[in-house]
Amino acid sequence: MNAEEARGDGRKPPAAVPVGAHAAVASDAASESGVSGSGAAAASSPAGADPVTSGKLEHERLAGLSDAERIQEDIPWGVRIAAAWSWRVLLILAFTGVLLWLLSYVSLLIIPLLVAALLATLLRPVHNFFRTLRFPRILAAITTILLLIGFVVGLLYLVGQEIITGFAEMADQVRVGVMELVAMAEEVGRDLGITISAEDFNQWMAEATQWVQDNAESILGGAMSIGSTAGNLMVGLILALFTLIFFLSDGHRIWDFSVNFVPRKFRPAIHGAGRRGWTALGTYVRVQVFVAAVDAVGIGIGAALLGVPLALPVAVLVFLGSFIPIIGAVVTGAIAVLLALVANGLVNALLMLGVVLLVQQIESNVLQPIVMGKAVKLHPLAVVLAVTAGTTLLGIVGALFAVPVLAFINRSVRYIVKEEWRHDDEAIAMEREQQEEELRRDAERREIEAQEQETLAGIKRRFLETMPGLDPDKPAFARRGGRGGKQGDGAGEEAEGPAADSTAHDAGVSRGDRASEKD
Repeated sequence: MNAEEARGDGRKPPAAVPVGAHAAVASDAASESGVSGSGAAAASSPAGADPVTSGKLEHERLAGLSDAERIQEDIPWGVRIAAAWSWRVLLILAFTGVLLWLLSYVSLLIIPLLVAALLATLLRPVHNFFRTLRFPRILAAITTILLLIGFVVGLLYLVGQEIITGFAEMADQVRVGVMELVAMAEEVGRDLGITISAEDFNQWMAEATQWVQDNAESILGGAMSIGSTAGNLMVGLILALFTLIFFLSDGHRIWDFSVNFVPRKFRPAIHGAGRRGWTALGTYVRVQVFVAAVDAVGIGIGAALLGVPLALPVAVLVFLGSFIPIIGAVVTGAIAVLLALVANGLVNALLMLGVVLLVQQIESNVLQPIVMGKAVKLHPLAVVLAVTAGTTLLGIVGALFAVPVLAFINRSVRYIVKEEWRHDDEAIAMEREQQEEELRRDAERREIEAQEQETLAGIKRRFLETMPGLDPDKPAFARRGGRGGKQGDGAGEEAEGPAADSTAHDAGVSRGDRASEKD
């Protein structure tokens, strides 16, 4: 059908297709489907087209592209995606590294704050109990901290007495155990063809003594650094206790103040995520205390039954070490086994090893999945990776705080991703309060603007009353019209009209007379 037939039928003729458009569309389709070389050329040419003509069209299309567009077209799509991800990941890693580097300079401030946060989540039920007894907030917080200090000091006193008594009683056992270990090592060495005589042992002891004498300055410097570290620990402990008072008494107000730095429309979500994360953190700490207590009681009872000396200090050490997941229990259990080996021999050490493994299996297969899994919902692999990363980056501090921080982040992120704030009563109430606050501020702003406009109108009115010549609604001082305002002005204009006409007529006559005189 031609154009005339189309017009005769009342239909519009089809739009003209630019030359080379079919080739460009076919070329794009071919490049997306992975066709290259001769296949792309065949796809870019219409059916029955000459290959030479299609090649010219493709050359013209490429010649019309800029260098940037041609490079963009030559780079595969997968490479572009990989490059886009790469620079973003590198930027995140660089930001994280710089942040950790900066935090390392304020570790004396950050670590006490984290310790105070963990203790606040743990002691919150005790503080709430004192609040039910009508204690003021500050007094309830101080009383809770005093109870904590009393418990820790009493426990350390019992452990210290046990250690002093135990070491005095087990001195002979340790000496005999060490001699047995030396004899066992000599026997193993003879079996392997290695002989260790008493002279060799004495020579090693002399070399060790000489090394200590030669490196006395380095050892003294290390001791001084240990003293400095102890001073920092005391400062950090005091700061943590001082911060803990206000975390217990004013924790909600501190968090509400922190949320004010978030943009208004995101505050309900961030507020709810922070509360959920804080709840998960408190749950984790309390559950971890329970798990650590189970480990300590189990290993302590096993050590006491096997006659291992220092059973109570070993139990306390296991309790403290269990706050570092996986690694802490392994290290403290190894200490208990080593103590049994030195004091009571190989058989007793093997029995102690069996007790430690049994307690750890109960923890990992019963307590962790049932108690910890339901409370925090962290996969064991995530826990292991978090502890490893924390230990690598920040040492023992990173190992201690890695899992609590991960629990906080995990719960907060799930709250935001699932948009739980839309059904959270507290978040909805906060959003309603924000809307009411915004309406109240708008009303106050309108009232202030109305008062300002009224004040400006009053100033303008008094100014015009003082200088009426500037008021357009009143006659000026220099006007000579009638006393009747606008009507007088109109009458004056009507009176001035004929006078102006007669003056113009007289001026014309005089000009005519002067012209006739010249003629």
